[in-house]
Amino acid sequence: MSIADLAAELTRSRQPFVKATVVRAGKPASAHAGDTALVLADGAIAGFVGGTCAESSVRVHALAALGTGDPLLLRISAGAPSTVVEEGAVTVANPCLSGGSLEIFLEPRTPAPRLAVIGETPIGVSLAALGAPLGFEVSTSLDGASAVVVASHGRDEEPVLEAALRAGVPYVGLVASRKRGAAVLASLDVSDTERARVHSPAGLDLGGRTAAEIALSILAEIVALRSQQPAQPVIPVGTTPIAVIDAPATALDPICGMTVAIVPGAIQADGPVYFCAEGCKRRYLAERG
Repeated sequence: MSIADLAAELTRSRQPFVKATVVRAGKPASAHAGDTALVLADGAIAGFVGGTCAESSVRVHALAALGTGDPLLLRISAGAPSTVVEEGAVTVANPCLSGGSLEIFLEPRTPAPRLAVIGETPIGVSLAALGAPLGFEVSTSLDGASAVVVASHGRDEEPVLEAALRAGVPYVGLVASRKRGAAVLASLDVSDTERARVHSPAGLDLGGRTAAEIALSILAEIVALRSQQPAQPVIPVGTTPIAVIDAPATALDPICGMTVAIVPGAIQADGPVYFCAEGCKRRYLAERG
């Protein structure tokens, strides 16, 4: 499967990844400008952006970028272990690098936030129509949802609201008048803390009257609340709404001093002790006798 095909498949299955592209390579680096790889959420790398030592640095910083959602320019050069962080870029000196230097652009690709719209009402239809251009994946399923809006005007409101609250969906909204909304919320079999999380009437008070205007006010409220929270890329997992990607735990290679991501498949020996490449592991084991 080509890198492009793999990226398309990961996007279709809503799996996050980082696209790593070599934008500059200094001789005698083995990679060339234009070489591309994908770094998956478990640290696996498909494609080529340099040898195993360069891959180790790419993995560490790609997973960190996936945790923040921010793109990053990674500069790798030969030298004693060091890391210099500046806005939008990280410069790493890699003692294992065979020479040359690399500049690699790391671009996180995360699933579009899922907006679950419950109800085929004029407001529900308007939410679906306006949500897509704003970057939402509109669905009728709560699975993996970042926001749920119940706009069914009395049909099956309570079960959906209770399910969304118990699943921990970040935004839960109910389209209803203040009086009817209060009655619906009072009937929910949830804690007072969970009940207070429901936005009812859903949306900012923009004075909207038409279905489209009300839908706009609801989307504005969702966007406003999301902007107040740190960016957190998510992985839909079964019926669990979100699983936040944290920056990976790291360890220092005892031979070369490089930072290594502790991920499945990481090179390690008993202890455990982690290494950037098999060469460092062999040297470590040989020195231990």
